[in-house]
Amino acid sequence: MPIAEPTPAPRPILFRGVNLGNYLEAPKGQDWGYTWQPNHLRLIAEAGFDHVRVPIRWSDYALEEAPYTIEPSFFGRVDAVVDGALGLGLRVVINMHHYDLLTLLPSRHEARFLAMWRQIAAHYQDRPPELYFELLNEPHGALTPQRWNELLAKGIAAIRESNPTRTIVVGTAEWGGLYPLYYLKVPEEERNVLVTYHYYEPFQFTHQGAEWVDGSSPWLGTTWDGKPEELRAVASDMAYAALWAEKNNRPVWMGEFGAYSKADMASRARWTAVVAREAEKRGVGWSYWEFGAGFGVYDPRAGAWREKLLGALIPPE
Repeated sequence: MPIAEPTPAPRPILFRGVNLGNYLEAPKGQDWGYTWQPNHLRLIAEAGFDHVRVPIRWSDYALEEAPYTIEPSFFGRVDAVVDGALGLGLRVVINMHHYDLLTLLPSRHEARFLAMWRQIAAHYQDRPPELYFELLNEPHGALTPQRWNELLAKGIAAIRESNPTRTIVVGTAEWGGLYPLYYLKVPEEERNVLVTYHYYEPFQFTHQGAEWVDGSSPWLGTTWDGKPEELRAVASDMAYAALWAEKNNRPVWMGEFGAYSKADMASRARWTAVVAREAEKRGVGWSYWEFGAGFGVYDPRAGAWREKLLGALIPPE
């Protein structure tokens, strides 16, 4: 059965963005193939993106025991990105990324998680409202949907101590997926929340040959051709997100989507364009994963955009 075309929706506040992945989320002392440069933010703004999402591995830069102090020098690195982006008129989402021990042992790490957020919130409390706080990237493991619902409520309360009007971004359990929206419970009285999900379907296409995914090598050569059944699948998924937003009276944002560079470029561009447009039709903004590494829309070595991907994300007027 075909998916009905939606009535055109208003443009969301976070419309078209890109993740600055593989930089501040890399483990301490490691290089994950992308080094941020200040001019990258200007390139992003000039290309037509309106926001950036900044994945950050705070847990590698905080004391392991109370008071869990975050290194001032690391705040300085984050500040350079945040203030540089805000200064160019970009909205900014900073998150807590790769806090792996929290997903394994949430009870043991809850106090540290909340203490880090109190520090982050206090540090940025005077920044303009165009800065957003995202509680945690892709909760999973022992952070079951129920356990995550309990922790996110505490995280929101910790941020509200110093940022009563800041927009807070909350994702879903089970790796941030779309359909776990069903389990998400945000405190009803908390209305200044943007709900986020990630989209990498079909996974055997988007993650073919991904070195960090066991068993992904046999998927190499998987194409995405825009066949009717493929188009219907994307439309149905984006319709689910929009329906959840309507039923729950909460805005949603697709904080990650992308296809890895081991896929052929023609398929990547087709898939990217369809996912982006189907989300936009339904009033769902997005942030592409990511700027300049394995999924990158920009090639730092060549100093140039990958034009097919950029055109898929931001089509010419």
